[in-house]
Amino acid sequence: MALVVSHRLEAGPAGAPPFTATIRLRGRRRGVTGPPEPTDTFTTTETIAGVVPGSGPMSTTTWVYGIAAGEWDVSAEVVGPERARAANPAVLQPVGWSWRRWSIVSSAGPDRTRWALTAPLAAAPGVLTGSFFVAAAVAVLGSLLAQPVFLTHHGVPVGPAIAASLLALVVGLAGAKAWYMLLKGPSIATLREGWSVDGFLVSAPLAAVATAIALGAPLGGYLDAITPTIFLAVAVGRVGCFLTGCCAGRITSGRGIWSSDRRVGARRVPAQLIESGVGLALASVTTLIVLGRLAEGAGLVFLGSMAVYASARQALLRIRAESRQFSWRRSARRAAAG
Repeated sequence: MALVVSHRLEAGPAGAPPFTATIRLRGRRRGVTGPPEPTDTFTTTETIAGVVPGSGPMSTTTWVYGIAAGEWDVSAEVVGPERARAANPAVLQPVGWSWRRWSIVSSAGPDRTRWALTAPLAAAPGVLTGSFFVAAAVAVLGSLLAQPVFLTHHGVPVGPAIAASLLALVVGLAGAKAWYMLLKGPSIATLREGWSVDGFLVSAPLAAVATAIALGAPLGGYLDAITPTIFLAVAVGRVGCFLTGCCAGRITSGRGIWSSDRRVGARRVPAQLIESGVGLALASVTTLIVLGRLAEGAGLVFLGSMAVYASARQALLRIRAESRQFSWRRSARRAAAG
């Protein structure tokens, strides 16, 4: 069985540098008579890095596995550093989430266990479980449905072009998973979770080009015609990332939107929504170019917009909370530490 609990954390007043807060959680199952078994209690510690003073109220969500089923009383306290203890009460407040208020709210009553397999699906403040997959499905379906309009306008045979797009999608997803595992390190965990847009952007176009050539579709016209639909998918898909908590921006004490990285909720730079806006802008501009026949199927629309998007992504990676490290850099760092 598993327990998923969220607590409020105050970042403290502005003016001090970011710090790492340490939180200790203790839990005891209700209704225990006599000496408790090891599965009737737990003590665990959470480390929250990158806490930015002045960023306002935060939430931290903890997953506890291997405990007995039932109702639990859980308490949490900040144990360090001193400035974090000074900014928070002796016992942290349990919280939930209000979509209507777009804020954390007090949560009352005991916490209840759930099946361990369903624990990753538990709602955390600011996270809409499953939204990424819904957004991805809408993005892909919308892109495929819109492509015939642009293909016909460019005089590209629809059948071979859609076949090329479908194969590119499959290859792109495989590339996105492989790239993610390269960044994170191959493991069962990385196989189950996470994708990388960079991997998709490298593998999908190569598959699309190869398939279009093999099927006899005019390459330049095909690439230009599908360009608006690609960035429409980016615009929709990144909203799903924001609601799911993946690819989250850095915590900030300035302007930002309260959101989560699935574990820590805080005021953050909305990196996913900014990227969604870039995608929407590129989709709009390339739609005008393609439908206005300002470029006659030479592939320049595709190449130019992909270059703009790749440049924008490099800038956006700098405002993400997660540090991007390639596996060989991690290996070198571990070797140096050893």
